[in-house]
Amino acid sequence: MKKKPTLFRNEEEVLTRATHVLEQFQEQDTQLKKDYERLLKDYKKLFKHTKLLVKMSDQQQSQLTTLTEGLQSSNIELQNKAEEAEEAVRASEKKLAQFLEAIPVGVFVVDASGKPYYANQKAQQILGKGIIPSFTAEELTEIYQAYLAGTTQLYPQERQPIVQALKGKISSVDDIDIHQNDKIIPIEVWGTPIFEENGNITYAIAVFQDITERKHADEERIQFTKKLAKLNQAYERFVPSQFLSLLDKQSVIDVQLGDQIEKEMTLLFADIREFTSLSEEMTPQENFNFLNAYLSRMTPIIHKYHGFIDKYIGDAIMALFPTSADDALQAAIGMLKTLADYNKTRGRPGRPCFGIGIGIHTGCLMLGTVGGQNRMDGTVISDAVNLASRIEGMTKIYGMALLISEETYTRLLDASQYAIRPLERVKVKGKSKAVTVYEVFDSDAPKIKELKNKTLADFEIGLALYRQKKFAEAQHYFKQMLRVYADDKAALIYIERCEHFQKDGVPDDWDGVEALDSKC
Repeated sequence: MKKKPTLFRNEEEVLTRATHVLEQFQEQDTQLKKDYERLLKDYKKLFKHTKLLVKMSDQQQSQLTTLTEGLQSSNIELQNKAEEAEEAVRASEKKLAQFLEAIPVGVFVVDASGKPYYANQKAQQILGKGIIPSFTAEELTEIYQAYLAGTTQLYPQERQPIVQALKGKISSVDDIDIHQNDKIIPIEVWGTPIFEENGNITYAIAVFQDITERKHADEERIQFTKKLAKLNQAYERFVPSQFLSLLDKQSVIDVQLGDQIEKEMTLLFADIREFTSLSEEMTPQENFNFLNAYLSRMTPIIHKYHGFIDKYIGDAIMALFPTSADDALQAAIGMLKTLADYNKTRGRPGRPCFGIGIGIHTGCLMLGTVGGQNRMDGTVISDAVNLASRIEGMTKIYGMALLISEETYTRLLDASQYAIRPLERVKVKGKSKAVTVYEVFDSDAPKIKELKNKTLADFEIGLALYRQKKFAEAQHYFKQMLRVYADDKAALIYIERCEHFQKDGVPDDWDGVEALDSKC
């Protein structure tokens, strides 16, 4: 039989006895009975509330017990998960350490204060030693003997990527040398900061690699580039870069037999006067020394004005100017002035002064390669080449240093800036068109230049009369020129011609044009 609960048992007995006593006073109507009834009623009410409170307390106790048991279970579960998380972290750290040890670059880590925290084996191998916790990032250059590449100067600490990383900056350098006893290891370093969620720096990482092989490769590449540059310069001595450029070739190895272009250019021929007589007085070695001394002074001037040497023909120079007629003329004037200065160092036995003649003509020409598969050469093919050579030859006849063709004259940007006078109308054998030849005397001595300018008007009038076959009148003006400049060979030549035609008569087909049958 189930026992009756003892909770509130005494209170229930008291309530039963009180009810029984009240029944005994049922017949009485006294104040005591009324007070007793009121007291009993209050007691019952209190008893009822008490039982209700007790009942509620039991429910709360049950809930508290359930909650406590749940909390205990959760706590156990949390402890288990924490242990699992710690195990996972340890596993991750182990994997990370294995990864950092496996990568072929050095990894060096410092904490926020700059204290060394971690270095993998590769880092220790490159640096020559491991972690030294008592030092800071600012002291690493001295501890690990980090020098500015190629010097004995310690690497500036403010430029170290790991120091920059502690300031929140990402950087890289490749000019650090690590000195290890008897060897030097060049390294490239990258530095980066590691931030917390709140933006504070927790670590700074430096990753670096040995770049010895790359440095050697760079040095070999530099040496190869220098060698290639020298080789290209050597090629340019035989095949000018401008020649390749005109053929639209990058290198001499790209040139094929038969490559050619057609283009208007200005040609310059220069020749040493009386070279045969000069060379007879010199030994073979002296001849070459003389020619090279002369050519080494002329060639840079041609290059200065965007021209290039097509070929050396003994003591003669053949140069091409793809840019403009003015460039060719400026180069010729510069060559003659340079020769004048050079002659100031000569004029003694064994080193006589000498002159040159220059002829310039502008025309359309073909530039290309000729020869065979095993031997070819760059050349220019055109009647313009023949005429330029003939004009240079005329300088010997007239005793003048520089003559240009009408085609060159008309292509000058401003002919008035030069000292120029018309000289002769000529016709090359086999050609029907006559060409006017002009003398340019800018390079003459100042006094001679002044005298030629004074007689310019007389010369032009004399030429006009000469071409009209008015030889006596023309002769008058030419003689008038000699009164000003007695050594003007052009005036002397025309006086001689006037006298000849006045004495022997003029051919029926004479038109005032001189024929250039061969090179003068």
